[in-house]
Amino acid sequence: MPVTIPEHLPAAEALKQENIFFMTKDRAIHQDIRPLQVVLLNLMPDKIRTEQQFLRLLGNTALQVEVTFLTTASYESKHTPRSYLQTFYETFDEVKHRRFDALIITGSPVETLEFEQVAYWDELKRILSWAKEQVYCSLYVCWAAQAALYHAYGIQKHKLPAKLSGVYAHTVEQKHHPLVRGFDDCFWAPHSRHTTVSEAAVQAQQDLLVLARSEEAGLYLAASRDGRRVYVTGHSEYDERTLDEEYRRDTDAGLDALEPVHYYQGNQVQVTWRGHAHLLFSNWLNYLVYQNTPYHLEELSNASRHK
Repeated sequence: MPVTIPEHLPAAEALKQENIFFMTKDRAIHQDIRPLQVVLLNLMPDKIRTEQQFLRLLGNTALQVEVTFLTTASYESKHTPRSYLQTFYETFDEVKHRRFDALIITGSPVETLEFEQVAYWDELKRILSWAKEQVYCSLYVCWAAQAALYHAYGIQKHKLPAKLSGVYAHTVEQKHHPLVRGFDDCFWAPHSRHTTVSEAAVQAQQDLLVLARSEEAGLYLAASRDGRRVYVTGHSEYDERTLDEEYRRDTDAGLDALEPVHYYQGNQVQVTWRGHAHLLFSNWLNYLVYQNTPYHLEELSNASRHK
């Protein structure tokens, strides 16, 4: 949450230059507060574990968040019981009349397919188009980031020679952007994917900013200039054992899997990305969602037209 300072305090300019968030007493007094409405489209096979991973990050802020879980109607998960989905999840048709402060779309193990070959591609396109009017800010993770970039800008994904798996060092490219406020100049984050998008193709779009990248893993974090669409190509939400379990699953299946890089310390896993993950989601929720979304969600249509 921001620090509140008096009007015309001399330190304000220095704080602004250091990308420190603050507000005046007048603004603080007039802030309206309510729970943030977040809808999470869970495309991962292990939905329960993915819920835990994202809720862990969404719950580690001072903001109150109400989460609605969304599943696809055009494809039924083979790894989650139907009764579970019927109890805890809704479909797009059940929520499309509602407005939300934020949308999160997870990754999905379909990246080796062409987008149009994915069973729920048409449904996903409807959700992405709907979000432009009914959601203030959207965050797309891994395959969802690639899909959203393709849908909005026609940016193609490209198959990698081998699966990119491990924890990689990244550098911040836009130090004064609110999404990377407080980031170290070098930070670590997991990647687990077979495809990539060209950093140059993203940079060529005037509407997009590259916020963080890796010499080994390439593009990591990008956002639209208005901050309402965020693209994360890695998996900052992964917990300690996720990459290890993926590696052992692929090895047991007889695949020529490479050991995740910069991940194991001897026989142990060393978690080096947890602090970054919490800061990324805290910044996103506070600076890009809470500080900007209309108090009355009925005003979202007007906000969309003026952005």
